Amino acid sequence: MKVLHSKGRDTFGVGIITSKGKILSEAKASFTSEDKGMIPIEVAKHHEKNKDIVLKKALEEANLTLKEINIIAISQGPGLAPSLLVGMKFAKELALKNNKPLIGVNHLCAHLEIGKLFCKVKDPIYVFVSGANTQIIAKEKLRYKIFGETLDVALGNALDKTGRIMNLGFPAGPKIEELAKKGKYIDLPYVVKGMDLSFAGIVTNAQNKFKQGISKEDICFSLQETMFSMLVEVTERALAYCDKNEVLLVGGVAANKRLIDMLEIMCKERSAKNYFVPLKYSGDNPIMIGWLGIQQYINFGVAEKAEDMDIKPGWRTDEVDIK
Repeated sequence: MKVLHSKGRDTFGVGIITSKGKILSEAKASFTSEDKGMIPIEVAKHHEKNKDIVLKKALEEANLTLKEINIIAISQGPGLAPSLLVGMKFAKELALKNNKPLIGVNHLCAHLEIGKLFCKVKDPIYVFVSGANTQIIAKEKLRYKIFGETLDVALGNALDKTGRIMNLGFPAGPKIEELAKKGKYIDLPYVVKGMDLSFAGIVTNAQNKFKQGISKEDICFSLQETMFSMLVEVTERALAYCDKNEVLLVGGVAANKRLIDMLEIMCKERSAKNYFVPLKYSGDNPIMIGWLGIQQYINFGVAEKAEDMDIKPGWRTDEVDIK
């Protein structure tokens, strides 16, 4: 079985993967900005401009035609509605024109499933950190349960907001990670409420310190140390509560080496194993949507007709049935 996936968020991608987990091709175009964040209508325009180019590239790389594809998978949500609509319209047209089943999947669950594919974990605590999401997740019966999450902005978004003030461009995470290597610690608010996290106050405090003349390096170092420590704390409590011995770091921020190291230290102290998705697939990518599409097709078949499918911008991880 070969599945083609088209997706629409800040990255528009098309990937082709088999039911055995063999990646045949991947092509994508990402929206970036040096002086702004994600403006929804601009991201949507970017996707509309690049969708046909990306599809053609993916098919050529796999040396396949659409007739040789078995199913098409699409990210229904969560995400920016204008971006999701571009991907949904495109996937519907391809499915209906070529008489292919269309499978809608949850973008967040796709991050979890691609992590399991690459890391061969059985039943981990998922640490999901991206631009728009920060959640501590574990599987419980036939649903994913969220044990802790951000109360305001996500970790990746918090990094981008701070980076914008310091003119680091978008996305700011990789530049913050590099600057942090030359910084020293300054006090920032540490806000953990039960199992939940709050980053908004930290961002405001860091921005004020930058305006007061504190160096970018010190702010970047302190921002990472504070927010990552908060995340590791609630992850450790989830490990103890769920009595598990695996941690899987997924999402775009999973590429951060310092976060990986901090989780590794905690896991060693608890005799647990720490895994992280390979850099290429830690952020948004079309392969993860295709892989989850295959799992859903095998276990549930076609849930709804292509012409009836719609986007779900606020679709949560714990609202998805799994097997």
